[in-house]
Amino acid sequence: MTPLKYASVFYADGKRSNRVEHGMDEKRRAEEAPGAPGGPEGAPEQAPEARPKGTRRRGAALIRAIHAAACEEAAERGLEGATMEGIARRAGTAKTSLYRRWDSPEDIVLEALHAAYPMEEPAPEADDLRGDLIRALRLMRDSFGSRPKYAQALMAVLVASWARPDLHERLYREVFDPRGERFTKNALLHYADKGVLDRERVTDVVADIGEAMVFKHMLDTMEPPDDAYLGMIVDQAILPAVGIDPRTRTAADGADGGPGGTRAS
Repeated sequence: MTPLKYASVFYADGKRSNRVEHGMDEKRRAEEAPGAPGGPEGAPEQAPEARPKGTRRRGAALIRAIHAAACEEAAERGLEGATMEGIARRAGTAKTSLYRRWDSPEDIVLEALHAAYPMEEPAPEADDLRGDLIRALRLMRDSFGSRPKYAQALMAVLVASWARPDLHERLYREVFDPRGERFTKNALLHYADKGVLDRERVTDVVADIGEAMVFKHMLDTMEPPDDAYLGMIVDQAILPAVGIDPRTRTAADGADGGPGGTRAS
């Protein structure tokens, strides 16, 4: 799950903002810092749109609104340009509400990314390895493609982390690792624990195959892979890598994945 791949895929339309890729310039940072005077020209256009306050929200509803606002703020302004004031305005809440729980915009953005990061759930019975692998890759494809603000916020944090090892470590520790590290890895380890395949075959390289192949397809075609292509990734790359020949699957296997196949030798 490399920053370069995210950059190429989610900003392939050429509309990425220099604020996201390189951070905001010093003048803009000074103008938008908390307590700093705004510029006389164009300031209303640059201010994030406020959400109608309406009924006062509490608890989980308020947290979800703040998370969504944090992703929007980071997506549009970059992590370095995100402010507590901007997040509060987008969420339709008071800035003091944010400081009761978080110390910085970075803390909110990372928590928001973790809360909404997709996580695969393999079949508890471990009877559908091929299907679970396809569904894991489908989850990756559909979750980011259907949520552009979330994908752009993730990209903004990844870009910022290139120059900040501490942020890079936090991103993996607080977002990626708790949610399974890589797509297909949870499924592969689950089936290894159930004795379907050899756990020693689930190396970091093998766990990277699915993600790498999906991103490679998107880089080459500028389109997400369809389900048939996801099936080919599983049949021609992942299953052979863990010692399973997809041609030996039982007759009950369907196009979307059936019983998990033979035990790897």
